[in-house]
Amino acid sequence: MHILIVKTSSLGDIIHTLPAVSDAARAIPGLTIDWVVEEAFAEIPSWHPAVGRVIPVAIRRWRKNAWQNLLGGEVRRFRQQLKQNRYDLIIDAQGLLKSAIVCRQARGPIAGLDKHSIKEPAASWLYQQRHDVPRADHAVQRVRQLFAKSLGYGFDANALNYGIRVREVERTTGRVADASADVAPTLMFLHGTTWDSKHWPELYWRELAQLATGAGYRVKLPWGTSDEEARAVSVAQDLPGVTVLPRMSLSSLAGELAASDGVVAVDTGLGHLAAALNRPTVSIYGATNPFLSGTFGYHQLQLKSDLPCSPCMRKHCHYQGQPLTDTLSNGESFVVTPACYRASPPGEVLSHLQRMISQAAATTAGAGDLP
Repeated sequence: MHILIVKTSSLGDIIHTLPAVSDAARAIPGLTIDWVVEEAFAEIPSWHPAVGRVIPVAIRRWRKNAWQNLLGGEVRRFRQQLKQNRYDLIIDAQGLLKSAIVCRQARGPIAGLDKHSIKEPAASWLYQQRHDVPRADHAVQRVRQLFAKSLGYGFDANALNYGIRVREVERTTGRVADASADVAPTLMFLHGTTWDSKHWPELYWRELAQLATGAGYRVKLPWGTSDEEARAVSVAQDLPGVTVLPRMSLSSLAGELAASDGVVAVDTGLGHLAAALNRPTVSIYGATNPFLSGTFGYHQLQLKSDLPCSPCMRKHCHYQGQPLTDTLSNGESFVVTPACYRASPPGEVLSHLQRMISQAAATTAGAGDLP
């Protein structure tokens, strides 16, 4: 059986699809899978052994010069790639009108969510198969259900396998060879995110770095934009044991994450990658809802705000209550902004992470039921 998956973005959403690929490959011997994905994330599907052909698409870039690109050769070549095979099934795992249109460029019947389950109901009219999946379930489980219903198999909802070939990722990045040089245990701080309301305060990141290095950990700070680099440099300034990593590919970052002992993350795509790699991770949520699309897997903890306005699902904080303050270890007092992160101070975050690292060391990742 030969199928095509259309899941173009974003980083976290693509990672959420990997367990469904593992389920399908286990249930259907000889299954061949192609995957359409945004060019920026084309590395990710290739990490799964069940994915044979990755077909990059550049919808985000094409939108900038829509008419020019529609008439140009790049779009035409992309459509030709989609039509090279006739698929037994095409699965729209994105659930958007743009992804449904991509599906229609390929040859084969299309399966997707029905109008009651999908984000953009108009897209469901372009499918031949429409499946009902509860909207209240976590995104990982929703994609797993969609694949199971589309392909006609059952799966164990309490077991999870993202299927990433960790050793191969490490080997291609050279991370295995470097691992012996890490004398102290290493933590990764994933501080970069999109919305203003999802940012944990920079003063908290620096306090956490001081606490972590004081407890004997090395800390590594990745970045992907100039703003993130500036934040990482500020957090690491004059702190021995805190390293700002160079700009890296996703595969290189995956290698660093796989070799780390623990991770602290905000609501960011790299946090989902840490979960997929079974790294003990404390994820800090304020404006967004971790129950629907938070980190999902073994050794995961989501800290959320206790404010009545959280999760607000807004890009900018609209908190109207009394300012919430905190005092750092150096005696400095400051107003926590956004206010919802006052519920997750650095000392508690590190305490939770240390407990999870100890628990992970005493268990076998990937076995048993989900926590």
